[in-house]
Amino acid sequence: MATTVIAQPTTREKLLRSRKAAAELVQLSTEQKNALLSAIASAIEANAASILQANEKDLQLSGLEGAMRERLTLNPKRVAEMAKGVRDVAALADPVDEIVSEWTLPNGLRIRKVRVPLGVVGIIYESRPNVTVDTVALTLKTGNAIVLRGGKEAIHSNQRLVEILNSVKGIPDGAVELLDSTTRESVGELIQARGLVDVIVPRGGEGLISFVVENSTVPVIETGAGNCHVFVDESADLAMADSIVINAKTQRPSVCNAAEKLLVHHSIAAEYVPRIVKKLIEAGVEVRGDVESRKLAHGQAVALATEQDWGEEYLRLCMAVHVVSNVDEAIRHINQYSTQHSDSIVTNVEENARRFLRLVDSAAVYWNASTRFTDGAEFGFGAEMGISTQKLHCRGPFALEELTSTKYEVVGTGQIRK
Repeated sequence: MATTVIAQPTTREKLLRSRKAAAELVQLSTEQKNALLSAIASAIEANAASILQANEKDLQLSGLEGAMRERLTLNPKRVAEMAKGVRDVAALADPVDEIVSEWTLPNGLRIRKVRVPLGVVGIIYESRPNVTVDTVALTLKTGNAIVLRGGKEAIHSNQRLVEILNSVKGIPDGAVELLDSTTRESVGELIQARGLVDVIVPRGGEGLISFVVENSTVPVIETGAGNCHVFVDESADLAMADSIVINAKTQRPSVCNAAEKLLVHHSIAAEYVPRIVKKLIEAGVEVRGDVESRKLAHGQAVALATEQDWGEEYLRLCMAVHVVSNVDEAIRHINQYSTQHSDSIVTNVEENARRFLRLVDSAAVYWNASTRFTDGAEFGFGAEMGISTQKLHCRGPFALEELTSTKYEVVGTGQIRK
């Protein structure tokens, strides 16, 4: 007996379904969207065991190590956090139909600027299956359809998650589409689908982001790599600095808001460098440094940093230390080498802090706090599409409001232009 082979829909067919779904989603009320999100959260919890089984299969087949393996890994806590994140998004205000501004012209025309969905959002990402759930929650809340193109290393996790999401009653057909991740052709088809897809969000390494930016005919919102800095100023509370540096580096080193570089004011370097190097090494961190910081480390294992180190995103337990003469040199160094993601100053001098906050050209700039807070959920946005390091449309955690555009509603009483 011959086996019947069911043809899988092509990328174009999936995109056409998404375009149709976008027209349905825009008609949903806030209450309807929140009900869908609540059902999604419950479905994730009910299917946690099968999600973890699919993820274990990915881990066994991936061959990944270090940061990329950590990003791929799910566990019961992370699955529970996925569901919580969906509920957090449901609890937030719906930006769709928000009146941004309104006014009446002397001729009587009433003009209202309102928020509307973007339409169809395509996201290309690597390793992290939680991104699948986070981005679906955000796009559904804002009335957008989403086309997901995850990495091949997470194929089973993503397939299972999308199956669960699409099993929820009331999700329009095509609202959540998953493209084939076994071939690069799907990436090319997605980023060339101008007219079917309204915006592309690349989320991953610099190579992926650069490829999408250089080859997409669809508008792109970049999410950037994170070469993040902590600058310990001469007036810093050193105990506070210790806590911030260790947290920013070690709490989860594989993510883009982990600190990679430590700058230390020269007037406290003799005291602080050996102190923090010891704590970093005890925490399992590989330490690199400039000539002065190596000298001040008093024989501790600090490798000589090269020019490449200052611009590198390590994504592992590694940190480079550089001694600077003042806050202005710290600002210049950061603006030269950072990826404009997240940078922090530890200081008790408000003038220095304000100067740092104003002049460091990054999406998130901190005073006396860890860079690890640059995150949609931590900022109170429920989740994020990514951290945008560009300056057009949105910057920083890319969440609900940034998934909308605006249009003008103009109401007249028969006015004509003369």
